[in-house]
Amino acid sequence: MFSAFTNSLKIPELRSRIFYTLALLFVARVGCAIPLPGIDPLPLQVFFKQQSGGISGAMIGLYSMFTGGALLKGAVCSLGIMPYISASIIFQLMTAVVPSLSRLQQEGDVGRQKITQYTRYATVAICIVQGTLTILALENPAKLFPGYDISTYGNIVIVGRIGFLIQSVVFLTAGTMLMMWLGEQITQRGIGNGVSLLITVGILANIPRAAAQTYQFFFGPIGTTAGHGTPLAVIMVLLFFLVTMGIIMVVQGQRKIPVQYAKRVVGNKVMGGQSSFLPLKVNYSGVMPVIFAQAILLFPQQIMSQLGAAFNLRFLSEFSVNLLRGHWTYYAGNVFLILFFSYFWVSVMFKPIQIADDLKKYGGYIPGVRPGEPTAQFLDFIMTRLTLAGAIFLTIIAVMPDILLFELNVPSGVAYFFGGTGMLITVGVILDTMRQIETFLLQRHYDGFLKKGRIRARSANAQAGALGDALDLKAVGKLCLTVGSIFLFGIVIWAARRWG
Repeated sequence: MFSAFTNSLKIPELRSRIFYTLALLFVARVGCAIPLPGIDPLPLQVFFKQQSGGISGAMIGLYSMFTGGALLKGAVCSLGIMPYISASIIFQLMTAVVPSLSRLQQEGDVGRQKITQYTRYATVAICIVQGTLTILALENPAKLFPGYDISTYGNIVIVGRIGFLIQSVVFLTAGTMLMMWLGEQITQRGIGNGVSLLITVGILANIPRAAAQTYQFFFGPIGTTAGHGTPLAVIMVLLFFLVTMGIIMVVQGQRKIPVQYAKRVVGNKVMGGQSSFLPLKVNYSGVMPVIFAQAILLFPQQIMSQLGAAFNLRFLSEFSVNLLRGHWTYYAGNVFLILFFSYFWVSVMFKPIQIADDLKKYGGYIPGVRPGEPTAQFLDFIMTRLTLAGAIFLTIIAVMPDILLFELNVPSGVAYFFGGTGMLITVGVILDTMRQIETFLLQRHYDGFLKKGRIRARSANAQAGALGDALDLKAVGKLCLTVGSIFLFGIVIWAARRWG
């Protein structure tokens, strides 16, 4: 494996793609640290530290995880890449139910480019709405974050006028569009999926804070709540590797359905007669059911809490408390929603009738199953069973951080690296990126990361690889030199403020 990383730098095109990707990821992280004019993020950061176990902390933590902490810094890229992802998911679902979009998708590259254009327009609209709501919420934080007291924590927005609102919405929209452009450039000219890498880097940005909390938790001063000792530290490390191995096994796991192609005579040639297989993923829906379930559970709790406080309805307030993390009702609802969205996503995205028709069109069939409708029913039956196994796995991974957080009192920044949405995204994206690097290595007759077999991609989209041409090494060198200068300049400013 280490020799594969070394060999990846020996291929000029691959080396250019790797450094180009690293440079654009650095630019994205800089955008997550530039604050908006008129925003003081310190009160929000203090409130988040004190409310990390409540509903407000859960809401901020869930969104801050996908933005790489940009929201807590009041940064230009506070909206992150999530508006673009939301627009992509909307159009991806609409292509399955809207006939005009479905026909447009089947027109090839021209149709897909048109859908991409619509997705960008929808991203701008979502940014305008979400940016406006975000600024208004920061002006009145108590309405969005229960428990926030301006007299205690202070004002987040220190400038109050309509011009500030318009200016901030423009900056937030521009930040998201910049992130979208960086993601597309990484996908075309870099290595890996750009949008996924931006999210992953935002998640991994919390590693230094998590490492500090881990050291304090295990080796803190004696007599405090920390200092649990070396044995528990060893157990936690082993648990981390077991969770990571389990995620890799399920993400890579697939059911191979054998497919036999009949022989056909085309002119003077005999075509077909080959054996292949149809891969069906165990976790076909990916991380989407967990994201949907957590997002939906947050809003009813907040609405019931506000209604109960506004109209003095005690039963609504008590029920809203039961929907907080740590209560069995929260986990029961979470399990139900994960199961529901797992089957919902598969029912929308997986099309057994179309697959059966395509197999029949090209002379393929599953041994022991008649072509046509019986094949579609067989695939639907297999996928239903696989979806149940994948949903159970997602449920276990989703509740793993809460078990460590509430039962073992592990710090939240550390517990989230033992499962949950962030861990699923991180492992999947790293596997996809390693697969693309391995493809370049094998094409140049180098060994891959594994001695036996190859790393599988999570989806068909990942199989497409990088589409555009890589930049020449001189252009990449100039970009890396510019980025390195900015990095050194930032280090000098930080050192001057720290010890000046």
